Amino acid sequence: MPTTLVTGASRGIGRAIALQLAAEGHDIAVHYSSHQRAAEEVAELVRAQGPRAVAIGADLSDPANTDALIDCAEGELGPISILVANAGIASDPTGVTGITDEAWDRMLAVNLTSPFRIARRLAPAMAEAGFGRIVMVSSIAAFTGGLVGAHYAASKSGLNGLARSLAKEMAGRGVTVNVVAPALIETDMVPVGVRDALAQHTPVGRLGRSEEVADIVAAVIRNGYMTGQSVLLDGGRHFT
Repeated sequence: MPTTLVTGASRGIGRAIALQLAAEGHDIAVHYSSHQRAAEEVAELVRAQGPRAVAIGADLSDPANTDALIDCAEGELGPISILVANAGIASDPTGVTGITDEAWDRMLAVNLTSPFRIARRLAPAMAEAGFGRIVMVSSIAAFTGGLVGAHYAASKSGLNGLARSLAKEMAGRGVTVNVVAPALIETDMVPVGVRDALAQHTPVGRLGRSEEVADIVAAVIRNGYMTGQSVLLDGGRHFT
């Protein structure tokens, strides 16, 4: 069974990805930042399907935690051959003048720099083994600017450039690197009023579901030919 690290896997999209990949036979390192109980529940659900799982807490805004997370995951489950960099933070919507230096730095640290650090650590071993998959979960905001603010959009746009550069470097070595960029997904983290308002502006008439994002991520992982791509999953909003 491949060992897969899913960051931000305690809730929402990350949870769905972890469970989808477990159903396909992956051992799962379930990363969480603060929701330990939810992460442990995900790990239990993974183990109920047969694969192994471990829940590991780490604040990815701190560079020191990157290596500790990987060391713990590989100590429990063996070498990581698949990374799904899903962990991310957002904020209340704000204009650029409302973004402090501290808010900017933390947004990029979690959303962009931590995927870079984890990929930097894992990619060489993947290439040496001749197999690896890296999927970075971005956002429609990378293409549109989004609703949260410039710091969020910049962090998600940066994943596109990071993935393309790394994909080019790893091409021919058995390692693919891609981005999956969903629009707002219906989870318990999104207020009902916000869901309803945005659904009215989505051509398919509803928001996406976490399981639909997980399905695309799993398909990207299974495909050894696609690399350096950004898959936009937005219910047709790019038409408008």
